[in-house]
Parts: sequence; C-alpha cells; structure tokens
Amino acid sequence: MSTVALGRKIPSFTAASTGGRKVKSAELKGSNLVLYFYPKDDTPGCTTEGQAFRDHHAAFRKLNTVILGVSRDSLAAHDRFKTRHCFPFELLSDEDERLCSMFGVIREKNMYGRKVLGIERSTFLIDADGVLRREWRKVKVGGHAEEVLAAAREL
Repeated sequence: MSTVALGRKIPSFTAASTGGRKVKSAELKGSNLVLYFYPKDDTPGCTTEGQAFRDHHAAFRKLNTVILGVSRDSLAAHDRFKTRHCFPFELLSDEDERLCSMFGVIREKNMYGRKVLGIERSTFLIDADGVLRREWRKVKVGGHAEEVLAAAREL
C-alpha cells in the first residue's frame, strides 16, 4: 500500500546508493527529484529507460532536478549497470522493498504463466519542498523521459 499522495510531502527515506553512500531525502531538499522505479538491471526496457534519463540528464540538472533510479537489485548489480551504460545519476538498492512499499509499486505480474510480485515501472516527480507533484504508473518507456522533463519544466 502506498503512503504517498499527490500534493502531499513524501515521507523521509534513506536508501543505499551506488557510489558507496546512503541517499537521504532530507539532503535533497531544495532540489526537485525524479524517482523512477524499474524492475531489473540490464533488461531491455530498463536499459532503454535508464539511457533516456541519461541522455536528458543535463536538461534535468539545468532545472535543479536530481534523478534517482530504484530497483530491488543489489548495489553490486547496480554498480555494473550504471558503469556499463554511463549513467550520470545514482541508483538506489531497495532489496528490503521499503521504498517500493512507500510508493506502492510492487504489483502482481504474470511471468511466463506464473504469478509473481515485481516492480511496476513507475516514476514520481517531487518538488524542491518534498511534495509529490506528478506520478506515472504502468510506464511505457518510449517518450517517457521527455514527458517527465516537460513536467519538471512546469515546476
């Protein structure tokens, strides 16, 4: 169950990050935040999505917007994924699903005829005061980073 809601401040969080540090939401105050959740490192859709955010990273920075990718993969897997695709932003490891639960992105999926719980590709745009301004659920990768960038321009 999600504990975030549009127009309200998100709860504070701390998460393990690539680069060997912890990311604390309180330290991000004063910057907008794109928090995108994706199912698995090094899969085709997740790679394409990460590359799109990478390719627009400079434009997001000009808008004082930090990008963070989140999945349940380990930090070691994240480090390989980030390095392989030259992502200029950090990836957060949510192995305990704390962030996933906070944002309500764990959903039942059908994987080769079996029901499994996994991350539903979702993105959240949080303003510099920590208020959730936009959310995209069941994201289709094509054109998504551009749509999020357009929304960030409106903040």
